Amino acid sequence: MIKRTLYPQLVDALKNNPAVGLLGPRQVGKTTLALEAGRGFRAHYLDLESEQDRAKLSQAELYLADHQDKLVILDEVHRAPGLFPVLRGLIDKARRDGRKTTQYLLLGSASLDLLKQSGESLAGRIAYLELAPFSVLETRARPGDDLWVRGGFPESLLAHDASRSLRWRHDFIRTYLERDIPQFGPRIAAETLRRFWVMLAHHQGGLLNTAQFARNLGVDAKTAASYLDLLSDLLIVRRLPAWHANLGKRLVKAPKVYVRDSGLVHALLNVADKETLLAHPIVGQSWECFVIENLLVGAGDKAGGYFYRTGGGAEIDLLLAWPSGELWAIEIKRSLNPKLERGFHAACADLAPARKFVVYPGRERYRMAPDIEALSLEELAALVTAA
Repeated sequence: MIKRTLYPQLVDALKNNPAVGLLGPRQVGKTTLALEAGRGFRAHYLDLESEQDRAKLSQAELYLADHQDKLVILDEVHRAPGLFPVLRGLIDKARRDGRKTTQYLLLGSASLDLLKQSGESLAGRIAYLELAPFSVLETRARPGDDLWVRGGFPESLLAHDASRSLRWRHDFIRTYLERDIPQFGPRIAAETLRRFWVMLAHHQGGLLNTAQFARNLGVDAKTAASYLDLLSDLLIVRRLPAWHANLGKRLVKAPKVYVRDSGLVHALLNVADKETLLAHPIVGQSWECFVIENLLVGAGDKAGGYFYRTGGGAEIDLLLAWPSGELWAIEIKRSLNPKLERGFHAACADLAPARKFVVYPGRERYRMAPDIEALSLEELAALVTAA
């Protein structure tokens, strides 16, 4: 099993909170990680997609009270939203009895915004962690570009060959559209949502233009925005906000939008392997978003991620804002001989970042200027994670 970098954080959160929510897309490995972490806590596992396990919770308060001496893992907890008030009462009772931590581990396939019941019912009692697909720091033993081409979902990355990996991703997309997404919102025609998803893949890393998406889909802007909100809440799509500062500049304010897993992008565009990808127009944007996603996963909640662009052409691909106020400027180049453009230097003059990096596909780390370092994605991801 590939070791997940989130594992120590999950164990620490369980030791210090009565409940922990582990969120992430379907098939990302939440159950495997939860069971691995649960070994040290005498865990009791319930899958709420199983009719048998849901039947056990028909009298949830009585059933869970019988297992209060164990860590109870509740998988796909969004299937039982009425459970959250029960958990609140049991957690408060256990607190009064002296047991303040390690009671419940809740697994869900959506963000906190979508699991509103948990946010309202368990406020002050639950810590949230997000499990993303495999990152570059977790797959160092595999060929370098496998993660980029196939994406980070375990079944896709570890498939026997490229065709099986692509087939798994196509099946994943179809299942999400036809079965999973309808669980979280109003019924949306699967074909319409598929077209929207393909549009996002073609638009990978571009500025969000909801009106254009709406026109292409034949729906109103509010409906197109609701589709994007849903995919964001399902942790499939990310909106990267623009950096705003009072600089006296004409700043781009629209966020960038991209499908978070590069393998899903390639499946939506029917890109089967690396050779096909390298000849595809999306290759540059795919690589850029792959790098951004890996760095943001490494940063977690320690730093905010932004991009910077002005009407005059100054631009930074990724800006990491740390709680200290320090900024890291990151330029992304898909070239073994990266060259910095005038726009990056102009943007750095505007913002005065503390550190400046260029991510490129090579392995050597070297200085491009006294204050600018070129390095690999893996090395910068390690720096960001350790910061």
